[in-house]
Amino acid sequence: MIRMLGNTSSLMNQYIAELRDAEVQLDSLRFRRNMERLGEIFAYEISKELAWKEQEVVTTLGVANCEVMAEQPVIATILRAGLPFHQGLLNCYDKAGNAFISAYRKHRKDGRFDIQVEYVSSPGLQDKILILTDPMLATGASMILSFKELLRKGQPAHTHLASILASNQGVEYVKKNMPTDDYTLWLGAVDDELTAKAYIVPGLGDAGDLAFGSKL
Repeated sequence: MIRMLGNTSSLMNQYIAELRDAEVQLDSLRFRRNMERLGEIFAYEISKELAWKEQEVVTTLGVANCEVMAEQPVIATILRAGLPFHQGLLNCYDKAGNAFISAYRKHRKDGRFDIQVEYVSSPGLQDKILILTDPMLATGASMILSFKELLRKGQPAHTHLASILASNQGVEYVKKNMPTDDYTLWLGAVDDELTAKAYIVPGLGDAGDLAFGSKL
C-alpha cells in the first residue's frame, strides 16, 4: 500500500519546498530542522494506522478515559542522511526502539555502484511495528537491502517505509522487491527522473551533505 502525503496541501509541502530550495539549503541548520519537522508529520500520519487502547488517566479532578498507543514502534534509519528525519519521528514516538543501518554506494570503475551494508544495530523485531526511514528513495535498493538485513532481528508484524522524496523508479523497485506484503510505503513527493548516477531530478541534491557537510 502506498500513502502519498504531499497530495494534500499542508505544511508538509512548505517544508519540502524549502528542502529543495538551493538558497535555503545554504543554511544546514534549517535543512536539518525541516527534515525533523517532516519526520514529525510522518509520525503523526503513521500513528493513525497503529493500534490504540483505552486507558484511565487520573487528573487532579477525576478520571478520564483516554486513547493511548497500544505499543511503541521500532524506528530504523539508514545513516547518515536519515538522522534528522529519524529525530522527528523519535520526538513523537519518544519511547520507541531504535535501529540504525549504514548503507552506502560503493562505486565501480565503470560508473555503476553496489549498495554495501557494514553496520546494523537493532533491537528484536519479531512481531513489532517497524518504521524504516530513508529520506531519499532513489533506486530503492538501499531500502530493500536494509530491510532484508533487519529481518535477521525477526519478522515485524507490519513495516512502514517512509521517504520524503522518491523517484518513480524507486517506488516501482520497492513494489517488485519487498519480500513481504505486510508493508505500507509513505511518501512526501515523487519525481519522474532518475539520472544515470541515480540522483533524483529535480530532487534536492545529496541530503547527507546538505545536513552534515561534504564528505571525502
